[in-house]
Amino acid sequence: MNDKPSKLPELRLERDGDIGLIIASNPSRMNAFTAAMWEAVPRLIAAAEADDAIRVIVLRGEGTRAFSAGADISEFDSARSGGSTAAYDELNDAAFRALSGCSKPILAMIHGFCLGGGLAVALCADIRIADEAAEFAIPAAKLGLGYNARWVRPLLAAVRPAQAKEMLFTGHRFKVAEALAMGLVNTVVTTAELEQKARSLAGEIAANAPLTVRAAKRTIDELTRNPQTPDLPALDAAVAACFASEDYAEGRLAFMEKRKPLFKGR
Repeated sequence: MNDKPSKLPELRLERDGDIGLIIASNPSRMNAFTAAMWEAVPRLIAAAEADDAIRVIVLRGEGTRAFSAGADISEFDSARSGGSTAAYDELNDAAFRALSGCSKPILAMIHGFCLGGGLAVALCADIRIADEAAEFAIPAAKLGLGYNARWVRPLLAAVRPAQAKEMLFTGHRFKVAEALAMGLVNTVVTTAELEQKARSLAGEIAANAPLTVRAAKRTIDELTRNPQTPDLPALDAAVAACFASEDYAEGRLAFMEKRKPLFKGR
């Protein structure tokens, strides 16, 4: 894609086969999220969830300069000051809840800058793939912002507490090699390879049994978020649904016939 700015900043959903692409488009501000873009996140996630043809969601920024530089600071005087701070935080929180609660697998395809709220969005994804130019930071301390405790949870699921403290205390910008070592990203590739790699991985996941993938995602998320009191009956039910599905019969038949299975998600 080219880094040509859209007429207005937008967040949009595009479908390409069994992949749903949610694209942050505000290139003149490194794809920073406006309040309207935050507000669109739950709606677009719900649309992707409702579309049976979409099996994997890929988050990305327009162009190759930035995944997202976070919240659009130009709006802060009007949207994030005084009494409006709580309302703006609720927009953020609703967006992160929608991303984290999505039943379908989510990949973050990270070109370049991934900062602040942009990193918080990427941390809500199940898998993060970055290019060699990617940089990561949470600059809240440099802006005097309080960082909501609800948004720290996904960070702590990716990195150790001491690393999270370093990020939040310093606002330091981490190069991609550091981010890989910390666990912020799963894979690093060249900028030229990133889109192909992300689509290839998304396609590999999409070709597998959707009920099995969703059960695995639900299990890992539940055990991570509630390690002491996981909802084991719900997780057992998700696993049982896999064994009771048409896809389980298709998987066994395809194995015996030495062909690729054609899963339908039921």
